[in-house]
Amino acid sequence: MVKRTEEHWKKKLDPESYRILREKGTEPPFSGEYVKFDKKGRYVCAACGNELFSSDTKFESGCGWPSFYDSKEDAVEFRRDDSHGLHRIEVICKKCESHLGHIFDDGPEPTGKRYCINSLALDFIFL
Repeated sequence: MVKRTEEHWKKKLDPESYRILREKGTEPPFSGEYVKFDKKGRYVCAACGNELFSSDTKFESGCGWPSFYDSKEDAVEFRRDDSHGLHRIEVICKKCESHLGHIFDDGPEPTGKRYCINSLALDFIFL
């Protein structure tokens, strides 16, 4: 696990990325770089570089954010999120505890899961 101060993250991240990754924000739907992105590679945490998702698990969900049906083993953690009057499950990076998005039970097989992730929480590494 990477432990950094919030001052470190404020210096490392641009203000909008900081708002999403560290303050649990959400980017507007259909605004992110990776919503319609279909290249082959790996998606990593924009804060710490932890490998999170393979492009092989990405799918078009129509929700407005990049969607994946599975994460890399031991890459993310889940936390209950009752903010905004909703009950959701938050997805966070296991390495640096940055907010990535939320997970839902309406994805495709083989998992039936939909990881709904902010583009600004991700960087991409081409294969």
